[in-house]
Amino acid sequence: MAIWTQAPDLATANRLQQGTICEHLGIRITDIGDDSLTGTMPVDTRTHQPMGILHGGASVVLAESLGSMAANMCAAPGHYCVGLDINANHLRSVRTGLVTGVARPLHLGRSTQVWEIHIREESGKPVCVARLTMSVLAGDRSSAI
Repeated sequence: MAIWTQAPDLATANRLQQGTICEHLGIRITDIGDDSLTGTMPVDTRTHQPMGILHGGASVVLAESLGSMAANMCAAPGHYCVGLDINANHLRSVRTGLVTGVARPLHLGRSTQVWEIHIREESGKPVCVARLTMSVLAGDRSSAI
C-alpha cells in the first residue's frame, strides 16, 4: 500500500528542483515506489571537497532533499513539512560517478515524521546513512515563505 497522499509524479518532482540547490548539484528524482523515494547525484567538481572526494555536506543535501520531498508527499491535505533535525554517518569516500539515495519512512506521525536515507555508490556499496526528522505544520507551503 502506497504511503503518498499526493499522486506520485516523477516529472513534477524534478520540475520542483528547478532553481534550487538540487538543480545546481545535479540531483534528479529517479523513482517513486510505494514507500520510498529515490534520487541520484553526480560526484564531480560541484560535489567534491578539496581532496577530490564527495563532500559530506553534499551527501547531506541529497539526503535532506529526498527526505523532505518524500515527507511533503506524505503530508495530510492542508499540511506541509519542514526539516527539524538531520544526522549523517559518512561510511565511504567516492571520487567519481553517481550516488543514489533512497528515502524510507521510519515514522509518519501527525506532528513529526522520521526518514532514513541510504546513499550508495554505483557498485552498491554504502556511502552514507542519514536520519531526517521533519516537523509537520498546518497550512500551505506559501505560509512558510
